[in-house]
Amino acid sequence: MSRTPVKKVPIHLQSAQSRIFIKNGTIVNDDQSFHADIYIEDGIIKQVGTNLVIPGGARTIDARGKFVMPGGIDTHTHFQMPFMGTVSADDFYSGTKAALAGGTTMIIDFVIPQKGESLLDAYEKWRGWADAKVCCDYGLHVAVTWWNDQVSKEMDVLCSEKGVNSYKVFMAYKDVFMLDDDEIYHCFKRCKELKALPMVHAENGHLIAIKSRELLQQGVSGPEGHLQSRPEEVEEEATTRAITIADQAGAPLYVVHVMSKSSANVISKARREGKIVFGEPIAAGLGTDGTHHYNKCWRHAAGHVMGPPLRADPTTPGYLMDLLANNDLQLTGTDNCTFNADQKAIGKDNFTRIPNGVNGVEDRMSIIWEKGVYSGKMDPCRFVAVTSATAAKVFNIYPKKGRIAVGSDADIVIWNGEATRTISAKTHHQAVDFNIFEGMTVHGVPEYVITGGSIVMDEGQLKVTQGLGRFVPTPVNSQTVFGRVGNREKSRQPQIVEREPYTGPVVEIKEEDALVYNKRSDNPILPESANEFHSRPPTRGGARNMQDSSFSLSGHQYDENQPKRPGTKVSNPPGGKSTGFW
Repeated sequence: MSRTPVKKVPIHLQSAQSRIFIKNGTIVNDDQSFHADIYIEDGIIKQVGTNLVIPGGARTIDARGKFVMPGGIDTHTHFQMPFMGTVSADDFYSGTKAALAGGTTMIIDFVIPQKGESLLDAYEKWRGWADAKVCCDYGLHVAVTWWNDQVSKEMDVLCSEKGVNSYKVFMAYKDVFMLDDDEIYHCFKRCKELKALPMVHAENGHLIAIKSRELLQQGVSGPEGHLQSRPEEVEEEATTRAITIADQAGAPLYVVHVMSKSSANVISKARREGKIVFGEPIAAGLGTDGTHHYNKCWRHAAGHVMGPPLRADPTTPGYLMDLLANNDLQLTGTDNCTFNADQKAIGKDNFTRIPNGVNGVEDRMSIIWEKGVYSGKMDPCRFVAVTSATAAKVFNIYPKKGRIAVGSDADIVIWNGEATRTISAKTHHQAVDFNIFEGMTVHGVPEYVITGGSIVMDEGQLKVTQGLGRFVPTPVNSQTVFGRVGNREKSRQPQIVEREPYTGPVVEIKEEDALVYNKRSDNPILPESANEFHSRPPTRGGARNMQDSSFSLSGHQYDENQPKRPGTKVSNPPGGKSTGFW
């Protein structure tokens, strides 16, 4: 997290932009709030307190009646991402510009290699896209979309030399990004060795593929098919499986975009059982629901398509917010991956081809303030925890990020908790032509946003500079994540029982018997014998064993080649005659 050295300039020649004095505000960190002033110089918080001695020429901002908080950290974005034959509408310029407009001063994007592509090559490609465009600081996660020794070695290089401490696997997107369980296990185990954080997109990709085919065959081709092909159960099952695999690998786990009540409950239960699991709900899932998939307007319905989907149960957002407020879920991102209407229209006749993704990077902070703080579910300290501080701790950049303290980066938002704004695609700063929160009026508005000591939102006016942001390395071995892994591993060492060697008799197995024993059918339903029927031996009298089957799984009958018997006329009714002497 080293910064480029700042050339020393005489104080009377320095720009006031590099020296900022914020007074009379309520400073809010994740663990406390208090009244104090802040002095910023050269992008770093130099003083926090009262009665500060401030050099001349500093820009003064009066934050009376406002909250002064760490800038938000969006843990989950996809800017300029190639996906499903197109590229997401927001690149690293428009995406980070929108982030700053909403009070977010750092994003963490995902490097997603194609199967067989070098992780290092993909990382350099993403750095090339981002470095010249970002308006705020950024970090990178790397997805593991295939597995072999090369991938394992490149993960080591990424951790030790490239500033990456998190790796994401997909349990969805079969034949594109998805890994099988054994590959996931090896990846998670490698993460534990490197003290990096494994992340997972938890959905059962096999079931989604099957359900999608069935729905298309039944004539369901619109966006509603996307929701119906990915029911809550496939997210719940995959979340359970991912936590189990991580626990068996001895690794912690970060579950991205938790979208359903059931998967959130799985995470909450796992944490109560002592497992190291972090759950990330996103702005979309906290602010709206999946009933929009059934909208009569195809464009509107398709605009809400993302994976995992927004849930049709309208009580889901409130439920997820309750869990977030009480630390059953820990931090928030957006999964911001935007596509314009004409891009979504790739799937106009087949919902499986609709590019998955929605907006959120600009509206996350206001959505959480409205649904969390203004509704009374969380206090401002918890708001700071779920929007920035916990992310900084988990990704090991705290307290440089996520805290207002001496020595921390000057990434600050001055927040008006009572002001309102109405969200609309007509006024947002993103490049996408649709907003899933369209028309929603929310409390909580950033009046000033400072990133790296530069004021980019000034009294509500956005003034960004392309390329101003920097790449922020995320070091491995976050104590928030790995603080108890070492001792837990020691306590879980395999137990060996010391006992006297066994000296008793051992049955002798003849070689020919061993061969018969070891030769087992690949399909135990079918008999070993070449005979299609009557594989059981005859009875003692030489008759066919009546417990044996007279048909084959192939559909043949044992007597189908025999000539038909001539018909026999039966005069008596069933049961015999009812007359006569017996």
